[in-house]
Amino acid sequence: MAEIRLSRRERERLRHRKEILEAALELFSEKGFHNVSMLEIAKKAEFATGTLYKFFENKEDLYKALVLEQSEKFHNALGQAIEKPDDEVEKLRNFVRAKGEVFRANVSMIRLYFAETRGASFNIMAGLDRDIRERYGHFLETLASVFARGMEKKRFQEIADPYYLAVAIENLTNAFLFLWLEAPDQHPYPDDPDIILNILFKGLLDQ
Repeated sequence: MAEIRLSRRERERLRHRKEILEAALELFSEKGFHNVSMLEIAKKAEFATGTLYKFFENKEDLYKALVLEQSEKFHNALGQAIEKPDDEVEKLRNFVRAKGEVFRANVSMIRLYFAETRGASFNIMAGLDRDIRERYGHFLETLASVFARGMEKKRFQEIADPYYLAVAIENLTNAFLFLWLEAPDQHPYPDDPDIILNILFKGLLDQ
């Protein structure tokens, strides 16, 4: 496929849009949607307020674009981690590692992610709830397929529906990330993925 070459004006437009979204991400993650204005985003990005309206109809439109872009980046990274040609246990280890790496590399992203997945901002505008939930649901189905294949191969015991196991490991990692976000020195995200996975794999009962 031939490489598409963008004009200088198009490249500059994309750069401006990226700078606006980066400023908005930082502000929304720190202050929340309702406490941030378009004027504040414009000042943070060092643009005139009118420049923002060349890219986005209003604050809601900007916020939706930001959340969808961050969600896509995040779930693409996790999807690539669990689709590597490894066995099912290693795929889950890849998932735990990748989630920590992606989130630790972008604190603003993790704050925004938790705001969205915990439902704090889902109803800001019509359609955001549906778009985010559909993407998140697709990711959980992909993660569930790892557990399903592990059961088919007798690698995992059939203790629960694969989808429920996907939800469980997703929320376990979220809990560790939330602790890290609140107190990084006291609760660092584990470098060894088995610290998290063994909660599910080994459980609490002494057999």
